[in-house]
Amino acid sequence: MADENQSTTHFGFQDVPENEKAGRVQGVFSSVASKYDVMNDAMSFGIHRIWKDAMMDWLAPRPGQKLLDVAGGTGDISFRFLKRAGRGDATVLDLTEPMLVEGRKRAEANAMSDSLDWVVGDAMHLPFENNTFDVYTISFGIRNVTRPQEALNEAFRVLRPGGRLMVLEFSQIPNELMQKVYDLYSFNIIPRLGQAIANDRDSYQYLVESIRQFPDQDTFLGMVRQAGFENAKYRNLSMGIACLHSGWKI
Repeated sequence: MADENQSTTHFGFQDVPENEKAGRVQGVFSSVASKYDVMNDAMSFGIHRIWKDAMMDWLAPRPGQKLLDVAGGTGDISFRFLKRAGRGDATVLDLTEPMLVEGRKRAEANAMSDSLDWVVGDAMHLPFENNTFDVYTISFGIRNVTRPQEALNEAFRVLRPGGRLMVLEFSQIPNELMQKVYDLYSFNIIPRLGQAIANDRDSYQYLVESIRQFPDQDTFLGMVRQAGFENAKYRNLSMGIACLHSGWKI
């Protein structure tokens, strides 16, 4: 039985001890790793690709930049970044090794292995020195972190002065009717797709619930600023289904 005084956090709609969440998240992504990219296309009708392109457009990667892609999973953001930059280095960090294994396979298939490092690690305790990276990205991952504020604080620490934070995450539609329609789709269709494609309904039920538990755009913007980032802004994508957050270490 959990200690009544133990800190808790949400895992989807469940309250769990903070020290259990990371293990549960690992379980989810270990289960879906081999079908993760296919499911992204199915769940979003491919729109996640447009969102990631918008992320790169705003980020405007430059040659020679050093990227840290946290919760980078199968490497999708890092691949896009390196292609836009022309040349550079990317480190993909993820809590779940099976996701990184899938990413390495993609890197080898695309002849990009020499520009990429793959690290198993925790967003709240990054295994890097201060002032190491030019760019920090986290795409559809920060809502799975036990304490997102600590992850943002770590992002600030490992970025060099002049470095850029970019977060892509599901968010809240600022229209009540449209939000209800989207919730109907999310809760009724996405878990069924998870069962059909990945043979895993429960993991996708968690992912849908975790989206609803994540702070709205303005609340999260405040968290970015609290971590120390300047010129912090956000842009809604697809009416707010997803959102890009940007900040600078100045």
